Order: sequence, then structure tokens, then C-alpha cells
Amino acid sequence: MTATTTVVEGAPAGEAAGRRQGRAGPGPWRSRLYRWDLRYSPYAFVAPFFLFFAAFGLFPLLYTGWASLHRVELTSPGHMEWAGLHNYARLLGNDFFWNALRNTFTIGVLSTVPQLLMALGLAHLLHYRLRAATFWRVALLTPYATSVAAATLVFVLIYGRDYGMVNWALDAVGIGPVDWQNGTWSSRCAVSSIVIWRWTGYNALIYLAAMQAVPDELYESAALDGASRLRQFRHITVPALRPTILFTIVVSTIGATQLFGEPLLFGGAGGQKGGAAHQFQTLGLYLYEQGWFNFHLGRACAVAWTMFLILLLIAAAGGLIARRLRKEG
Repeated sequence: MTATTTVVEGAPAGEAAGRRQGRAGPGPWRSRLYRWDLRYSPYAFVAPFFLFFAAFGLFPLLYTGWASLHRVELTSPGHMEWAGLHNYARLLGNDFFWNALRNTFTIGVLSTVPQLLMALGLAHLLHYRLRAATFWRVALLTPYATSVAAATLVFVLIYGRDYGMVNWALDAVGIGPVDWQNGTWSSRCAVSSIVIWRWTGYNALIYLAAMQAVPDELYESAALDGASRLRQFRHITVPALRPTILFTIVVSTIGATQLFGEPLLFGGAGGQKGGAAHQFQTLGLYLYEQGWFNFHLGRACAVAWTMFLILLLIAAAGGLIARRLRKEG
């Protein structure tokens, strides 16, 4: 049997070819729609993120910067009087601002350094085969999942002057009670301990994930050469984790700069002051006090933008260090 092609008598050859082409492929409007779909669909998928970011991120940031250049009171937020850089000049000449900046830096160091060192050690222990490894990993993440309010209130009870567990333990070894809330360094250490408890496990899991990406052959070769676990940790693990360590340092520093909930709840009824003598008042608490207790929204916005500039400097420093590490590597 031979295949035959039937052509309608009298029909032009071009028209028949057009019919065959129409049956073989989509029409021009479908092709155009397909090209539009390939070109513009990705933008449509990511558009909701940018819309929400513009509405709840970018606009409040820009409006806060605009309000920081005005005199605005909480009692009449609609009335704005141009002040230029007066709020910033007043801020830089305010002793309470510099006190809050020093407290933020001190608490940040007291919480970040021990936290990351402990996280690195815990991740090193979990990197080796342990029984119930999943249980220990979940246990490390439990403090991070705990409410800030609940955790801080428990620590307030632990650090109580007359009834706290810490003073009870100190009394058992012959040391007198410590007024943790009203002391300068004692209150800073107490607030730092809350931060350490909440974030150590979180950073330990980050380090653990990075350690699992290091080839096991390096550890096996070092073990065959007689290197102990400590030497393996110093000469293999730490160099391999330098980018991850830098990342956690930058993120922890940013978190310490924004510290708010722990000192607020630790201070009790007057928590926005950071203690009777402002001994543990952070920048976040100072902003809160200026805006919602002293009713100076313009000054509070100036504090917010100052914090934002500090965070930009921290991020820029972290980026420069990361670039240098990549060049050395």
C-alpha cells in the first residue's frame, strides 16, 4: 500500500500549506503569549515579596528617616515641624545615648564571645557519632524556640536577690548575695546570660551543618598521622569554618545591637530605663523610652536611624573581611 496525499481540486497550493502549518503548530497569538509567559512570569512570582517589602519595610524605613528630621510628638503625630539635623545633634550630645551605646557594646561582647565559643565546642562534640544524636540536636534548638518573655521571667526568678537560685548557690559556697538587677556589671552579665542561653544552640547547629560539609578524608588522614581530636579541631575544623564563623559573628553583633526584649523584661516595671541608674539600658530601650514614654517621636526616629547606620557599618565590615578571606583562600 502506498501513502497518498489528497489535494482538494481547485485549492491553491499556498492555502493547503497554510492549513497544514496551522494544524502542525500554534497560531501567532499563542506563540506571543508563550513568549510573554517565559519573560514576565518570574517577575509576577516574585512581585508579592517586593510589594510587601515596599509596604512594610522600605516605606517605614524612609518615613522614619523623614520623621527624624522633624519635631514630632506622640500626642500629635500628624503635626510635624521641620528641625533638620537638630535631633541628631541633640542625640550626639546626650549622655544617656552614649551610655546606652556603651551598654549595648558591653552586653554584646559579654554575650557574643562566650556564646560562639560554646556553640563551636558543642558542634564539635555533636559532629562525632553520639547516641541519640537527634535528641541532642533538638535539645540545642529548644531554647531558641522558647518565648523571650517566658525565658526572661524564669531568669528573673533565678537571679532574684532574696530568693534566687543563683544567690542560693553563692551562699552555699560562702559568697554573699548579689543584687543582680541593680548592680552595673551584675545586671549586664545577667542579661548576657539570657542571650547566651537562647542563641548558643542555634549557632551550634549552624556550625554543625558547616562541619558536616568538611570531607571526612581530612580527619581520617590526620588521625592516621597521629593528630588528636584537639589538633584536628584547630588545624582542620576551624580553618574550614572561617566563613561560617564570620557569618555568625556578624549576625550575632547585629542581634546584640537590636537587643530589646531581654533587658526590658529583666528590668521589671521600669524596664525601659534599663535599671534605676540606666546601667543596662540598650539602644533599643533608649529608643523605646524616647518615643513611648517621653513622647518624642522625632528623637526616637533619630535613634532608629542611628542604629540602622551602625548596622550598615557592621555589615560593611563583615563584607570586607569576607572578601579578604576569599582572596586568601
